[in-house]
Amino acid sequence: MFSLSPRPRYFLCCLPTDMRKGFDGLSGIVRTFMQGDPAAGDVFVFVNKSRTHIKLLFWDGDGFVIFYKRLERGTFAVPPAGDASRQLRREELVLMLEGIDQVTTRKRLRYSLPT
Repeated sequence: MFSLSPRPRYFLCCLPTDMRKGFDGLSGIVRTFMQGDPAAGDVFVFVNKSRTHIKLLFWDGDGFVIFYKRLERGTFAVPPAGDASRQLRREELVLMLEGIDQVTTRKRLRYSLPT
């Protein structure tokens, strides 16, 4: 079962991704460009150039799972980034999937444990 729990880490690939890629192709991007381990239990997020398709790749313990969403209208509001990848908070990913632009909204102060 797939859920966006706070436990795993979420990483956004900031390079436009060819959505024809499957498990092996996306795992290769994680290893090569994102310097990550696709089987580490983290969730890796990929968006195409026109920002109308999104894929999430993660390892669920005994195999890879891909979550794939295609928008019929509009685009995903991808958070700004400078490198090949950046870590996302779960809340950022949920806002992105729901179509809420994070630049035009502001987050209210909440308590969080010091890191």
